[in-house]
Amino acid sequence: MIKVSETAKERVMALMSEGGFDAGTDYVRVGVKSGGCSGLSYELNFDKTIKETDKMFEDNSVRIVVDKKSFLYLVGTVLEYSGGLNGKGFVFNNPNAQRTCGCGESFSL
Repeated sequence: MIKVSETAKERVMALMSEGGFDAGTDYVRVGVKSGGCSGLSYELNFDKTIKETDKMFEDNSVRIVVDKKSFLYLVGTVLEYSGGLNGKGFVFNNPNAQRTCGCGESFSL
């Protein structure tokens, strides 16, 4: 399962609306791909469809879909949003990551 903080929820809802997505029927697609300075990097997009092999969760009124492969890397992750002095953006607090890069956008197991 992936959790969504209150600040991330507010930002997701605003971005979905700006992008022509409906938070009640559409999804936040979260994934992992090869790359980044630590070996794996996060992906976050909006999607109107769910695939047969996707896992779907809902937390804090945000509907999240994750492909089966990425799910193994993301179990227990909390999606947060930071608007602080170190930059704005979504932050993945992933308990499975053994090492992360300085920017927080990639990790390794």
